[in-house]
Order: sequence, then structure tokens, then C-alpha cells
Amino acid sequence: GSHTVPFVTRQKSSQIQRILKLNQSTSETTVSWTSRITLLSRNGRLAEAAKEFSSMRLAGVEPNHITFIALLSGCGDVSSGSEALGDLLHGYACKLGLDRTHVMVGTAILGMYSKRGRFGKARLVFDFMEDKNSVTWNTMIDGYMRSGQVNNAVKLFDEMPERDLISWTAMINGFVKKGFHEEALAWFREMQISGVKPDYVAIIAALAACTHLGALSFGLWVHRYVMNQDFKNNIRVSNSLIDLYCRCGCVEFAREVFDKMEKRTVVSWNSVIVGFAANGNAHESLVYFRKMQEEGFKPDAVTFTGALTACSHVGLVEEGLRYFQTMKRDHRISPRIEHYGCLVDLYSRAGRLEDALNVVQSMPMKPNEVVIGSLLAACRNHGNNTVLAERLVKHLSDLNVKSHSNYVILSNMYAADGIWEGASKMRRKMKGLGLKKQPGFSSVEIDDCTHVFMAGDSAHVETAYIREVLELISSDLRLQGCVFETLAGDLFND
Repeated sequence: GSHTVPFVTRQKSSQIQRILKLNQSTSETTVSWTSRITLLSRNGRLAEAAKEFSSMRLAGVEPNHITFIALLSGCGDVSSGSEALGDLLHGYACKLGLDRTHVMVGTAILGMYSKRGRFGKARLVFDFMEDKNSVTWNTMIDGYMRSGQVNNAVKLFDEMPERDLISWTAMINGFVKKGFHEEALAWFREMQISGVKPDYVAIIAALAACTHLGALSFGLWVHRYVMNQDFKNNIRVSNSLIDLYCRCGCVEFAREVFDKMEKRTVVSWNSVIVGFAANGNAHESLVYFRKMQEEGFKPDAVTFTGALTACSHVGLVEEGLRYFQTMKRDHRISPRIEHYGCLVDLYSRAGRLEDALNVVQSMPMKPNEVVIGSLLAACRNHGNNTVLAERLVKHLSDLNVKSHSNYVILSNMYAADGIWEGASKMRRKMKGLGLKKQPGFSSVEIDDCTHVFMAGDSAHVETAYIREVLELISSDLRLQGCVFETLAGDLFND
């Protein structure tokens, strides 16, 4: 029950105290001091570990490399507020020469600086180390990728004497997290060409890149590869595959992966519930929502987002409202902005615009541009209701929204009604806020490569060839049109 966690915490704390007393009762050697320091540091009690370290030095006992590593690991935690302690430990390690001559201590120091975003100092430590192992190189590369210093990471990667799985995975993961999904897949291919076999972490990163690009064929190849590996039943890999197939509209593939899973988590259920809802399979989404609870899984905030979305897509207003109340009352989940957004969409799609506006006005938080946009789009779709739309514009100003789409919707609504002054006013408003209409784009996947195009775009390397083919197609269509007109004329004249 509710007393379980405190009991475990007290039990763990008493175990730590017993070990500390046991060590204190033995001879005060470097090993016993380090044992206590390590124990405290690993349990998040860095301040006590630092105090123990001070007592150790006052007692005239010299620390060893394990002592430094234990403390430096704790200092890497940004929330610990231990930046000054980390600097002092680095200075002391320099005095003993451990920062240069002991690879584990040097790596721990640069890892500490890297986690705290101090990459200049991390690189200095790296450069001055006399001996480096693969962990040293990977730690520096991972730090660069996490901070977005991609060029530095690539340069360091190329300088590595020997690249291992962790090196490649750090690069691929880094590209995915920074939104460079095409690069991530290119590096994934290069990793395989180099003879390094990916593990489940690299596979998940590659699937994430496929999901964002909509690269279904490459995702299918990765799935086939997974089926021959030891981690084919890895829950996180299966969840990633479900997400990929749902994002690409292949809900039957997603269902097949889900049904074959030996074990499932809440994330697994959420993936199919949200994925099916997003693809218009609302009734099936709600079936999985109920089945999830029947099998003993407790829905979370994401689960209810999926259920509410499903209700919205098929117009189940009352059922959606019941789910919203159940989430608050029975599951004690505080509604987030996405849940209120689902409510607004639920009412908007049903044409109940005043109810939707009441939700926007009564929300405990400020509505974001997505919520406002949902209602604005409904105003346009249900009778071009510019009066209600104008009331929403006030929220846009209050929110200091930096998105163009909602202003464009309202401008087009004015134009559709012939209210040119209103349309012009919205355009001037956008200009005053420094907003520009972002061009839409389309993409096509050919031979595992995704090609992106925008209107009037000439940046593609094969633009000239593409235009020639389009001109040929256009000529053929015009010729076929002429032939059709001639044949039709002969037919009807006869």
C-alpha cells in the first residue's frame, strides 16, 4: 500500500548506516574510507560523501582512483549543485597527476564536465590525457552530440583509432535527438558496412528516424533484421515498431506486432490506442482501451489522450466527456493541456462551437496555438463563423503566439466572406509580429531515400531531370486530351 515506499527507504537507509559503522570499526585504510564514500555517493548523498572525503584527508589517508571516480560520478549530476566540488576534485587529481596518467580518473573528469555542459574544459582534459581508451573517446563524442556540436563529434569520431558499437550508437542517437534523421539512417548504414553489428539501442534510434521521415521501406528492412536477432522480443523495439507503423498508416502491421508481443507495458498499449485513433480507427482504439484495463493495466495521461482523440474522430461527444471525468475522478489524473485540446476538438468536430469556446475560456492554463487553431478551423468548417473567430483572436494576442497558421485561417475566413479589410488587417498583424506563412512540402521515398519538395523548389540535385520528366508527362496528357476530344466529337457527331 502507501506505506511500502517509505518502508523500503528506511530499510535501505538502515543498511547504509550498518555498513558505515562496520567500516568505521575496522582499521581506517584507504579502502574503508573509499567504501563509505562510494556507498554515499551512489545513493545520492553527495554532501555526506564530500564531508567523509574531507575527514579522510584530515585523517591523513590518501585517496585512490576509486575514491575520485565515486565522487566525480556524483558531481556529474546537474541537480546535485556540486560544480565547485567537481572543480576541487579536478584540481586535486591534477596535483596527483591522475587526470593525465590514469585513464579512468581522466575519463570521469571529462564525463563530469560534459554532463554539466562545460565542453571546453572537457576537451582540455581529453587532450591532456596521456592514455585514452574507447570509453574516453565515446564519452567525449557523446557529450558533443548531446550539446549539438555535431561537427566536433564527427571530427573526433573520424580521429578515433578504433570505433566500437557505442561510438556508432552515440552518433546515431545524437543525430536523431537533434532532428537529423536522414543523417542518422545514413550513419546506421555505414555502421553495418563497417562490420559493426547494431544492438537494440541502435535499432530503436534507427526506427525513430524512420518514424519521423515516414521511411516505411527502410523500417520494414529494420523489422526483418530484428526478427533474426536475440532481441527480437525486446519490448522497447516492439513499441518502436508499433509507433513506426502507426505513423506510416500501416495499422495492420502495428496490430500484428502488438499481438505477437510476449510481454506488454503501458507504453505498448498507448502506442496502439493512440496510433489507431490517429489513423481513424477510432472504434478499435476504444476496444483496445477497454481491453487494456481488463488485462490489469492502469491507463495513464497518454492513454486518455488516445481515447479522447478516438471519441473526437467518430463524434462520441458524451462518451468522450465521460472518459474525461473518469480520468479526473477515478484515476486521479490532472488534465493537461492536450486533454483540454481533445475536449475542444471533440466539441468542434460536432459543431458545438460555443461549448468548445467555454472549454477554452475555463481552462486552468492558457490555451496554446494548437487548441486555438482547432477551434478556429471549426469556425471555418461550420459556416465560416467569423464572429466567434474574432473572439478567439484576443487569445492569440495574449499568448504571444509565434505561429502563422491561425492568423492565416482567420485571414482566409475574412476573404471568403468578402471582408477584405479584415483579411488585410490579419496580414498586417502577421507582418507586425514578424510571422511568415511557412510553405508546405511533400515527400516521396525511393530506394530507402526520402526526397522532400516544396512549391517552386529547385534545390534538389535532380531538379532538371525531374522537370524534363514532368514536361514529358504533361505533353502526353495534353496529347491524350486532344485524342479524347477528337474521339468524343466523332462519337457524338455520329
